[in-house]
Amino acid sequence: MLGVWIAVGVAGVLLLYVILVFNTLVRNRNRVNNAWAGIDVQLRRRYDLIPNLVETVKGYAAHEKKLFEEVTRARAEGIDAGDVGTQAQAENHISRGLRQLFAVAESYPELKANESFLALQEELSGTEGKIAFARQFYNDQVLRYNTLIQQFPSNFVAKMTRHTIREFFETEDATRGPVAVQP
Repeated sequence: MLGVWIAVGVAGVLLLYVILVFNTLVRNRNRVNNAWAGIDVQLRRRYDLIPNLVETVKGYAAHEKKLFEEVTRARAEGIDAGDVGTQAQAENHISRGLRQLFAVAESYPELKANESFLALQEELSGTEGKIAFARQFYNDQVLRYNTLIQQFPSNFVAKMTRHTIREFFETEDATRGPVAVQP
């Protein structure tokens, strides 16, 4: 009789552990999803600013048509991105294009003094900071979630409940370097 109670006690403790780990996994997965939603909000805000910025610069530097097309195409890629990797690649293209756009704007003193351009540049700069913060927050949440999925013994519960590793939102090294402006 004592053996039955011990078996029931062990089974109960094991069940409570599985429930606790499962709930922790769900909570962390939801934090990752929430963090991604934060990135998405900032990216949408950035996408809304880009057409206005391109139009403002276009009035001063009409001969930079190729650059305007690249920025517009990169924006479309970002809007259509379906997963974290594709989104990161599109954001790298947008960042490169915007840096080139601002580099071109440096050649036009009257554009640099334009109130609309300055306001858009300031708003975009603020948005870039918010994107960087949201990206870091997302990556922190992904790190916690992935660690929980990979740690022993929670990895058994994660496999049983089909929790999978999430991808980090990373930028390419190329977007961290200087912009090459082509005449």
